Amino acid sequence: MAAVTKAELATTLSGPGPFTVLAPTNEAFSSFLEEKGFNSLDEVPKELLTQILLNHVIDGSLKSTDLSTGYANTKATSDASESPMSIYINTDGGVTFNGTSQVSIPNVSADNGTVHVVDKVVDLPTIVTFAAADSNFSILVEALTREASYTYVETLSTPNDTEPAPFTVFAPVNSAFVSLLNELDLTALSEVPTATLTSTLNTHVVAGANVLASSLSDNMSISTLGGGLTVNLSGGQATLTDSGSRVSKIIATDVQANNGVIHAIDKVVLE
Repeated sequence: MAAVTKAELATTLSGPGPFTVLAPTNEAFSSFLEEKGFNSLDEVPKELLTQILLNHVIDGSLKSTDLSTGYANTKATSDASESPMSIYINTDGGVTFNGTSQVSIPNVSADNGTVHVVDKVVDLPTIVTFAAADSNFSILVEALTREASYTYVETLSTPNDTEPAPFTVFAPVNSAFVSLLNELDLTALSEVPTATLTSTLNTHVVAGANVLASSLSDNMSISTLGGGLTVNLSGGQATLTDSGSRVSKIIATDVQANNGVIHAIDKVVLE
């Protein structure tokens, strides 16, 4: 309650709602402050604290049985886009948010919604947060971390106000990588030559821009860290075409982190 008071959110959370509130325990807040290098709640900047708390609030009163694996929006606002922050919900074997915060006490009824007590503070997510939390991107994460020399995790964790953030990542789902390996007549990601893997990963990342789906236009050219991509919006299906005329469908859009946005694609694009 002290955090809510400091952030001046008591009036907001006392409103008509309805809201779903993820409520970290005192121990969760203490651990979070220690991890972030704060000696007390008083040391956390008010604006930062406000966004962290709002990242625990979802519109609507959602019981645990109403939750399903996938993405929702919180009341927090992304630094990268000024649009609502995404949160990844996983209901396999309990309920977990962004891969780290688990519900310990579900379905506490309130006058204006539902409270779920969680064991960790749900920090403001980066691109890496969602890639690591969502099992649909597990092969992508394996690729990003395969080489000891790769700095993708560190780079894609860069705060929004620090170059080269923000980012737009066109993230291939696991089936896209499986198809690529079959196409290359390989049996495992480890067999992909390092130079090929590096250029491929680069072609899925745009630095310095948070490009939402609403900003994509037909025949729009996109410059990635690797090669160029062309957007096509004809036929009601957004696609990306690479320099080799490979076409990848954009199958999920606007997974908004605090330092960029992810769009899931069904085929790996190449430089």
